[in-house]
Amino acid sequence: MVAQGAPLSLSRRSLLATSARVVGVGTLASWLGCLAAPMDGAAAIAAALTPDRADLTPSQALEKLLDGNQRFVHRQRQNPHQDLSRLSQVAQTQTPFAAILSCADSRVIPEIIFDQGIGDLFVVRGAGNLATRQGIASQEFGTLVLGARVLMVLGHSRCGAVKAALSGVALPGQIDSLVEAIKPAVDDSANQTGDRLDNAIKMNVQRQVKKLAMSPVLGRLVEQGQLQLVAGYYNLDTGKVSVLG
Repeated sequence: MVAQGAPLSLSRRSLLATSARVVGVGTLASWLGCLAAPMDGAAAIAAALTPDRADLTPSQALEKLLDGNQRFVHRQRQNPHQDLSRLSQVAQTQTPFAAILSCADSRVIPEIIFDQGIGDLFVVRGAGNLATRQGIASQEFGTLVLGARVLMVLGHSRCGAVKAALSGVALPGQIDSLVEAIKPAVDDSANQTGDRLDNAIKMNVQRQVKKLAMSPVLGRLVEQGQLQLVAGYYNLDTGKVSVLG
C-alpha cells in the first residue's frame, strides 16, 4: 500500500507492461465469454462478431474457395485484398470466410492457390496437415469466434511427411512423431488399389477431417449448418484442388 501523498515511482517499461496485461486480460475475457456461452448460441456469436459473413452459407464459402482455385489454375487470378488499402480494412478485426488446415510444404500456399488475400483465410499449417491439439484449438477459434464458414483439410501430391511414414525408416529428433501420427493412414490405405503414396495422402486427409469433426465446438457448428468440413487434395503439377468424397 502506498502512503498518502507519497510519490509514485513507475517506469515507462512497467507502465507499458501493466497496460499490456490489462488489455490482454480484457481480450481474453471477451474471447472466453464467447466460448463459455451455450453452444446452441454459437451461430449467433459468429454472426454478431462477423456481420459481413452472416449471409454466407458454408456451401457458398466452399464455392468461393474453389472458384478462386479455378482462377489460379486458368491463370486468371484477380489478386483480391492484396494492396495496402486492405491493411486498414482488417487492422482492427478479421472476418475470414474460410479456414484451412494445410501442409507446411513451401509449394502449398493457400492464399495464392485459392486466389485470396489478406484477412480472407484463417490458415493453420504443419507438416502432414495434421489435426494436432493446438491446431484443432486454432480452428475452433477461426470458426466459432471469427466465423469462417468452411474448414478444409488440404493435403497434396507427393507429400514428404506421408512418404516418410510409408518408408518405415526411423527419423531423428521430433520428426519421427510425424511418422507415428500419419502411420494409421498408411495402414488404413494399405489394401487399396492404385498409387500407394497417393492413397495414403488422401486417407490421411480424410482421417484429419474425422478428427476435427470430433471436436464438440466444430461438430456443433456443423450440426447447426454454420460450418462445412471438407477434405481437399492439391495437385502440385496442375495447381488444381479437388474435393475428396
